[in-house]
Amino acid sequence: MTSLGAYAFGIEPAYRLRIQRYAPVLPRWPEDLALTIAVIADPHVGEPYMSVRRLEEIVAVTNNLRPDLILLLGDYAAGHHFVTRPVSMRECAGAFRALKSPLGTFAILGNHDWWDDRSAQRSRRGPVIARTELEAAGIPVLENDAVRLVKDGRPFWLLGLGDQLALLGKPIRGVDDLRGTLAKLTDDAPAILMAHEPDIFPLVPRRIALTLSGHTHGGQVRFFGYSPLVPSSYGNRYAYGHIEEHGRHLIVSGGLGTSIMPVRFGVPPEIVHLSLGTASPAAGA
Repeated sequence: MTSLGAYAFGIEPAYRLRIQRYAPVLPRWPEDLALTIAVIADPHVGEPYMSVRRLEEIVAVTNNLRPDLILLLGDYAAGHHFVTRPVSMRECAGAFRALKSPLGTFAILGNHDWWDDRSAQRSRRGPVIARTELEAAGIPVLENDAVRLVKDGRPFWLLGLGDQLALLGKPIRGVDDLRGTLAKLTDDAPAILMAHEPDIFPLVPRRIALTLSGHTHGGQVRFFGYSPLVPSSYGNRYAYGHIEEHGRHLIVSGGLGTSIMPVRFGVPPEIVHLSLGTASPAAGA
């Protein structure tokens, strides 16, 4: 048991990194629109587990995947108190500045990015520090917003939802506006939605080809596809991986960092590599 504990606290969260590949067949994504996406979620920066150097290594691995598009799914701020040296959001955004892809890098915010900004909590509004620093590094942050991108002459939409757990209190309140975000779609081009917490998924309409989320860390501890504790109202339903419900598709990244406790077991830190359209290889390749 001692060795398992040492692995869960000291090795898996701090040293392991895998590329998790998906190639879903999406009913609302054109087969001839080939697109590759690298997804980075939940780094929770702070030493000793997520130093600037480790973040730079993750950036280098991501660039080596040569994706068409890079997406950041939020929770850049540390999510636990086991931090030996804080890493500022400016340092984090500076590392992300080196991300390279033809269609660029786009970001959303997570609950810890809001919770970590005391001024935003007092005023009950943003922009939070994470957004300011990411945008200063040249990375657009989508909060209830949409951008129309073009790959090989074919358009598609990228949407980013505001965080659903942004404002602390009783109850916790979100700054998400799904209806307003969807209203920004002005044509029938296929659409991808970034939403930090996957709990929004039951409300996402079939108009959206794919929803991408983080937040859960796959439960951080996972045995045979089951996580004892998942920060979601739906438990293991949206804990991790590719979920299909009623013809709608969701992919939940296991993320990179940790929250509450700096432990991972059975769900190592990961970068998601997503292939859509005719360029899609077999999933897991």
